[in-house]
Amino acid sequence: MTREEIINHVNSLLAEEFEIEESEFAPDAVLKDTLQLDSINLVDLVALVQTEYKITIPAADLPSIKTFNNLYDYIEQHLG
Repeated sequence: MTREEIINHVNSLLAEEFEIEESEFAPDAVLKDTLQLDSINLVDLVALVQTEYKITIPAADLPSIKTFNNLYDYIEQHLG
């Protein structure tokens, strides 16, 4: 899966899950602010990514995933 495919797929998933237009997603935008995440929504986000990409995101890694780019990078680095 290419980075572009990851970005498009993640944005589509997040737009559907959090009912926000994909046009709101900028690579350097803060996930928590853009998606209006509270602690429960954060768990939903992690579960969605883990289920969709069959990767595990340990709680210790969450502080490093602040922006959309961080999320794309994390998925790209942990796939396959």
